[in-house]
Amino acid sequence: MNSSNITLPEPYCAYFNDVRDYYLPLHGYTSLVVCLFGSVANLLNIMVLTRREMSSPTNAILTGLAVADLLVMLEYIPFAWYTIYKMTGPSHKELYTYSLGVFIYLHSNFSQVCHTISIWLTVTLAIWRYIAVAYPQRNHEWCGPQRTVVTIAAGYIVAPLINIPLFLAFSVQAVEKSVTEAGYFTNNGSIAVNTTIYLVNVSDLGKKNDNLLIDINFWVYSVVIKIIPCVALTLLSSGLIWALMQAKQRRKQLMQGSKKSPRNIENDRTTDRTTKMLLAVLLLFLITELPQGILGLLSFFFGRPFLEQCYNKVGDIMDILALLNSAINFILYCTMSRQFRKTFSLLFRPRWLPVAQVENGINLNLTTTMVTQV
Repeated sequence: MNSSNITLPEPYCAYFNDVRDYYLPLHGYTSLVVCLFGSVANLLNIMVLTRREMSSPTNAILTGLAVADLLVMLEYIPFAWYTIYKMTGPSHKELYTYSLGVFIYLHSNFSQVCHTISIWLTVTLAIWRYIAVAYPQRNHEWCGPQRTVVTIAAGYIVAPLINIPLFLAFSVQAVEKSVTEAGYFTNNGSIAVNTTIYLVNVSDLGKKNDNLLIDINFWVYSVVIKIIPCVALTLLSSGLIWALMQAKQRRKQLMQGSKKSPRNIENDRTTDRTTKMLLAVLLLFLITELPQGILGLLSFFFGRPFLEQCYNKVGDIMDILALLNSAINFILYCTMSRQFRKTFSLLFRPRWLPVAQVENGINLNLTTTMVTQV
């Protein structure tokens, strides 16, 4: 990295040490619980959102997002087991085998690709919703089903391509280390033997041209994958909030002297509640993703000292935040979407339980509104 000669003052990230020491023993167990819950939750999301009566462009995007989040959950489960295994105190020699090195390399690459897909679809969701609110007359033309499917497919294709610098910048490498008979590292050569361990480190290609590929990787990760989407979501979310305020004001005026039917007024309210739920999804994304982008960008500017003294110490915290973001959408849908709850109930309700065919004037079997009706 370009600024590897910068020396940070010792207390610069001292607080991060306390956070790491407190949370590190809990990370494996916490992430395992979150991933198990998130796997089930996202599977339920997919089952509900793909029902025929739930068909809509917005729900198609939410389905693509649930698939990406499910992949994140499933892939992280074995890594959570590995984290728990490390806490049991195996020897260094056992921790740095070739197979574990390949596993760590694949884990970092696959999880980053899945997170990139989630980011792509979250931004798409914000754009689609902004168009629906700001340009409702053009919504069906600009955000139709066919264009939505193409956009979702593009996310799954583009995400691996964007992460090519990450694939090439690192590799599994053999390193000679002195270990004791018990397999632990030592600097005392008289009581140790040399052995080969395997680490995920900067590849030969990544070291060329003064670590150019590493710098590109940090720019792609921090700016393209994190900062730019977060800025876009901030602007879009601000636009949605403003649109909500305007819609509330217009509805208030209509209710005072307009002949607009109660049904149309209720549809407007439903649209507002839809936007509020999607805003919750977007804001949750910002809370979990923006800190990672900022820390990654600072790592580029300050170099290896910041990476080692600061970023690496909160890596597990960043991981659990991202996992929570991938797992919690099911709770948002259940608490904020009446249509999601109804469809979920119809799908999983035991046969012996009675079900009312009409609730609040809406036929439960015939309604075709999207998940975000509340």
